[in-house]
Amino acid sequence: MQTLSFLDYAVIFAYLIGTLGLGLYIGSKIKTGSDYFLAGRRLPWWAIGMSLVATDIGAVDIIGTGGAAFSHGLAVGNFEWIGCVPAMIIGAFVFIPFFWRSGVTTIPEYMERRFNVSVRSALALCWIIFMACNLGIMLLASAKMMSLHLGMSVNACIYLTAILVGIYTISGGLAAVVYTDMIQCIIMIGGCLLVLVVGIIDVGGIDEFHSKIKERELAQKMEAVEGVPPANASAEEEDLLHTSLILPADADTPFPWTGIFFGLALILSPAYWIGNQAIVQRSLGAASEFEAKAAYVWGALLKNLVPLVVAVPGLIAFIKFPELKDGDKAFPELISHLLPVGLKGLFLAAFLAALMSSIDSYLNSASTIVSNDFYKRFYRRDASDVSLLMVGRVVTFLLVLWAIGFSFFLMNRSEGIYTIFQTLMAFFQGPAFALLITGLLWRRATGVAALTGFLVGVCFSIMLFALNQPDVYTALGIEPLFQISEPFLYFSIWAFVVSFSLIVIISLCTKPEPTEKIDGLVFSLKPRRGAA
Repeated sequence: MQTLSFLDYAVIFAYLIGTLGLGLYIGSKIKTGSDYFLAGRRLPWWAIGMSLVATDIGAVDIIGTGGAAFSHGLAVGNFEWIGCVPAMIIGAFVFIPFFWRSGVTTIPEYMERRFNVSVRSALALCWIIFMACNLGIMLLASAKMMSLHLGMSVNACIYLTAILVGIYTISGGLAAVVYTDMIQCIIMIGGCLLVLVVGIIDVGGIDEFHSKIKERELAQKMEAVEGVPPANASAEEEDLLHTSLILPADADTPFPWTGIFFGLALILSPAYWIGNQAIVQRSLGAASEFEAKAAYVWGALLKNLVPLVVAVPGLIAFIKFPELKDGDKAFPELISHLLPVGLKGLFLAAFLAALMSSIDSYLNSASTIVSNDFYKRFYRRDASDVSLLMVGRVVTFLLVLWAIGFSFFLMNRSEGIYTIFQTLMAFFQGPAFALLITGLLWRRATGVAALTGFLVGVCFSIMLFALNQPDVYTALGIEPLFQISEPFLYFSIWAFVVSFSLIVIISLCTKPEPTEKIDGLVFSLKPRRGAA
């Protein structure tokens, strides 16, 4: 491992000072809860779109996606091409303008207006748990990278990054998050593109890259069968999975085409881009309905670059480090061996940008949910904007502490970081999407049906996960439910089917919601602009 030079440290330090200075400057102008949570609804489309990309390309993606590409191949890129772009375009022209016109602050708030307070609370609780866990995942991902290059222990890096990001996010509101994300988006894409270009040159160009991928995969297959790698492998006739975007349904990978299409494209992706509070909240702060639409379209265009600059470096590491066992170390190893003095510092600055943009986003959104969906809704209905601002900052601080503890819990887990993140999402994203589409598109859906369908769907997803654990199905004397490794995409498919079916059946058996209650909250009824 190469050590960082003075120039590398100078680049990193300059980036941190600049970003923190901008964030604190904007944060110093925040006076009310409305400014903190929705930036006064004055955000422009170009800043929101870049913030969407920066939020989604976090430390988890740089480490986790590169690691998944190292272990399973380019099919992980479908989480961007199929898992982001189509849903963002649909969201831009259908769902996001509808949420903006309704005037809500959070997605759970919409659920109370459409159904009842129980549905709001259940969904908000799931999002709080997910966001808090995700913060721990982000801290661990960043600590692994920083530990490799700074020569510090992972524990020390967790504390260091938590303190650094905590100071920045506690003071900054949504406006600070969005405008710093805009800068961080440029740095992230540029830094990852730098790694891609240097890596391709290092392996001998694009033709050599393809040739060596074939050789490496054939060697891996023969090692598994015979225990001896071939001296000069040629895999022109082989069915190579590392460079394939579409994988067979029985492939030993978390990304078979059935899971990608049914679980990702039809369920997890729209649930994430249409119902994720950390994502949608930016558009809720847009200055106009047009700005909210344009932000998603601009973000979708930028998203097309992400698989190239994040997943392909994982394939370069697959060529260069055949002895590597932990996929999450692929990207860090690549940086350590490829980048010269100065450029290594530039990439680490890009990595810190990814870390900060994701953590500040989830912290701000989690505090928004706690402050609006729990504190204001149940404790102080007449809470002032100033008190909401204070509560939001206190909650942010507590979430940082919790994230530190959860990152230590994850440290000894054998699963990849990306898989842990996606599995957590699969537990409730399918049922949450069933809530969204039935609530938005079907006026006959009722509150009782929505709550029952959501809770049963979440429990069903967790049950599928439990029954697929070796200790559980071995003790029960049954076969595993799914034959592929880490089948989180299938959890979301079946949880969605169960939730959607229950919502439809129970709604047809219960009394419809009054038209005056759901006026402006369902597509079949005229939209209205509500109060924030």
